[in-house]
Amino acid sequence: MNPDQQAFLALRGQTAGIMLGSIFLFVGIAALILAALRRREQIGLLVWFGSFSGLYGLRMLAQSRAAFSILPQSAWDSRPYVIAVITYIIFVPALLFWHELSKGAFRRVIQVAVFCAIAFAVVAVVGILVTHAPFSFFTPNAEFAIAMMVLLAVVNAVPQWAHKCLRESSPILVAGTLVLAFVALANNLGNFFPLPNFNSFEPLAFAVFVFSLGYVAAQRVFSTERRLVAIESELAIAREIQQSILPTDVPQLKQLRVAACYLPMASVAGDFYEFIDLDEHHAGFLVADVSGHGVPAALIASMLKVAMHSASSHAAAPSELIAGLNRILSQQLRGQFVTAAYLYIDLQNQRAVYSAAGHPPLLYWNSKLSQLEKIESNGLLFGVLSEAEYPMYELQFNSRDRLLLYTDGLIEAENASGEAFGDHRLAEILAAQSQSPAQALQSSILDDFARWQPQSGTQQDDVTLIIIDLL
Repeated sequence: MNPDQQAFLALRGQTAGIMLGSIFLFVGIAALILAALRRREQIGLLVWFGSFSGLYGLRMLAQSRAAFSILPQSAWDSRPYVIAVITYIIFVPALLFWHELSKGAFRRVIQVAVFCAIAFAVVAVVGILVTHAPFSFFTPNAEFAIAMMVLLAVVNAVPQWAHKCLRESSPILVAGTLVLAFVALANNLGNFFPLPNFNSFEPLAFAVFVFSLGYVAAQRVFSTERRLVAIESELAIAREIQQSILPTDVPQLKQLRVAACYLPMASVAGDFYEFIDLDEHHAGFLVADVSGHGVPAALIASMLKVAMHSASSHAAAPSELIAGLNRILSQQLRGQFVTAAYLYIDLQNQRAVYSAAGHPPLLYWNSKLSQLEKIESNGLLFGVLSEAEYPMYELQFNSRDRLLLYTDGLIEAENASGEAFGDHRLAEILAAQSQSPAQALQSSILDDFARWQPQSGTQQDDVTLIIIDLL
């Protein structure tokens, strides 16, 4: 047989290994890319599965002389070291994968095994660099592999143990683990006892194992995805419901112009506002802010709608209305708190009455004096005491004056340097836009607010803004 024929036969004998190695490497890289693109929780399975599959595929390619020969001649001498290093470190992602699947005491056992595998890999790699003997640590590595394969095979094979030790198991995972465990045990025990050689079956057994791990990883990831989609759908419905409890129109009074804005930070929010349109000369305005964010805050904000119906008989007496809301809500807040502000406007007598519970001050633009006043008339937040008294502030306004109610999400928003938007910046905009109508002022404030926040960041809190122009 001539040299060309020998080379052809050698290449043909390595074709299967090259193909399987390439497939494992591709699957591993694809899993890592998918994990990077998702950037969500519970992608650990994908990361460890991808690392394990990719490393095994890389080792198979390194074990093939034909595949390694495509590299420069200078790299050929490193082939044994590549094979050895991968062999020593491949147990780390494999055990981390099982750590993601395990629970209870078994999870702690796997955690210890992970630390041991990392320590052994570091020692082995350093030993290779020092001794230049890449295979000198194969015996302890084989012993460690035997111990872990026996442990995983037993846990997967016994249903009671699998239920107790694993977060989830399936017949496919059990079959894949047992097939690889049998072949790996036989091959590793062959280093110590005269046993039949199963090396030729290892790639096939590993392919079965990779398929079973990939199946479990995909099942977990897509199950999580389905739950997230369901949650997002429910949040969308919750947002629609929450939007439905907010006023659809502003009070339409001849001597009044109102602009209202509601910017939730997330799908649902803890801010709430309500208008009480009593008659053509009288109206009430409530703004409230529930501590926290998300669904719990939104539920309490929804409760405010019901509480307002019960307390609306005191619409002309802000301190009594605020006290009534506190009595209704205090028993339901469960450790959360609510700030609120209520403004009653009497257009016939050009009179406004205000009361609040731990809320940012009412801003009053006095057009005659061309100056801004901060009006604070605060009592305790809702949820501290069920019976509390709330002071009341009364002011006489003039035509072309302006009142502004808002939640702290507007003034506490921070820029990239950590500086808050602040009362003073809001006051500057009010002074500069004193002749602008309410809607134009609202647009100006929101534009400045949007520019203030970091471009790469998200809104930091819920924002509600109500501007009232007195004509």
